[in-house]
Amino acid sequence: MISIVSSLLGAYLVFVIALFALQRSMIYHPGSAPPSPTQMRVPEMKVVSASTADGLELSGWFAPPKPEKPLIVLFHGNAGSVADRAFKARRYMDWGYGVLLAEYRGFGGNPGNPSEEGLYADARAWLKFADDQGLGPDNLVIYGESLGSGPAVRMAWEFAKQNTPVAALVLEAPYTTLADVAQHHYPIVPAQWLVRDRFNSAAIISEINTPLIIVHGTLDGTVPVKFGQALFNAASEPKTAHWIKLAGHNNLYDSPAAEVIDGFLARALAAR
Repeated sequence: MISIVSSLLGAYLVFVIALFALQRSMIYHPGSAPPSPTQMRVPEMKVVSASTADGLELSGWFAPPKPEKPLIVLFHGNAGSVADRAFKARRYMDWGYGVLLAEYRGFGGNPGNPSEEGLYADARAWLKFADDQGLGPDNLVIYGESLGSGPAVRMAWEFAKQNTPVAALVLEAPYTTLADVAQHHYPIVPAQWLVRDRFNSAAIISEINTPLIIVHGTLDGTVPVKFGQALFNAASEPKTAHWIKLAGHNNLYDSPAAEVIDGFLARALAAR
């Protein structure tokens, strides 16, 4: 009996150590260099670059806004590349919004390796790029998709702390912290203590004084909707939520999610 227990404990310890060692490869699933914007049916978008504070040159896709419309800066989820979000950009560009598909280090052929601090540095670089185009906080909508909700919340918080809030914050399938999501998926391990890249949005979202919308599918099995609901409850007003019935993690745009977000942005911008 003692031998069996020892073997089980040993196997469990090996499993936990492996999870700790491999966690970033489990979190980040970068896509390779993407096809061109034209191939992805967004020919208006140009491949542009941004320089990070730690010396990386990142490529992303950009199309400027029409007059009186803001720029949507989209920080995408943990897999693929900006090309996989071209269909979202297409919707907003057709309505006159500018779109910046902000690519991360290690994704889409970019140099570097992703990490929490690395993604924050990348986000700051892309927002500096937007500012260089004459698009400051008043003209920015920060959009975070899934994993990208972490950098999105952090950047909106940094602007708020500088008393220069952005026009709006859009969060698609967000989470409280990445550690919470990991604990949900791996309940038999102390994930709360093991996760290094925590992206603790819940700790700072109450300090963001910009109009917020959260859009989340009720059947999301990747980031369960309870995490989006908890983040919404922690957020300050003005805020709104759209819980999409029968939607999962990757099919929100099969519903009128884009139309809901467009309507929210129209109201938020009109109220300024």
